[in-house]
Amino acid sequence: MSEFLEDVTDRLAAVLTDGATIAVGGFGLCGTPVGLIEAVRRTGVRDLTIVSNNMGIDGKGLGLLIEGDQVATVVASYVGENKLFAQRYLEGRIEVEFTPQGTLAERLRAGGAGIAGFYTRTGVGTDIAQGKPHEVFDGTSYVLERGIVADASLVRAHQGDPQGNLTYRLTARNFNPLVATAGRVTFAEVERLLDHHIDPDLIETPSIFVDHVTRAAAGPKDIEKLVTLPPTTAPAGRKN
Repeated sequence: MSEFLEDVTDRLAAVLTDGATIAVGGFGLCGTPVGLIEAVRRTGVRDLTIVSNNMGIDGKGLGLLIEGDQVATVVASYVGENKLFAQRYLEGRIEVEFTPQGTLAERLRAGGAGIAGFYTRTGVGTDIAQGKPHEVFDGTSYVLERGIVADASLVRAHQGDPQGNLTYRLTARNFNPLVATAGRVTFAEVERLLDHHIDPDLIETPSIFVDHVTRAAAGPKDIEKLVTLPPTTAPAGRKN
């Protein structure tokens, strides 16, 4: 059974050390465990390696850890929305390991499944593959990618039950289920804590992968880019 904590800061501080690797769910600001990221910031740990699809935006999400000079290395597929991150990278203050998005997902899945590495065609012949072992299968060249196992994983879920089973909502699912499996210790912030057990057929992250659960703070969710459509006009002779 997962442990419920109102405040995870002390438990994170006990798990994390300077130089730790943290895998973080989310895509942009969607499904990002903002409360857990703020707790990491409060611990003051430094020289972190962050594994995440991207690094949020300035002043939001993982951007908070960059502002606090807590990040040394980033493993990500996209970093284009954070100006401070780009500045720190160009100054040589943060190292970046770019990983194709599908490869990043599979590296997390492999780490969670106990798979040390796998071969993929993605990236062959590009800078991504330089220095990595290659192998030829059926006449086609593949590059070896290593599975990722993080010291801690941070995820955000829509619902959690008393056992620590999790479900996600729509696109906020994104990388969260994969990240949850890839951590030696996994922390989950949950929007709705249930007093009953989730139907086993609906569970998306089983509690065996979740060590600590906390309540996600209520309030409006940040939107990376707000796009709205203009009102549409109904066809002639038809009412809206």
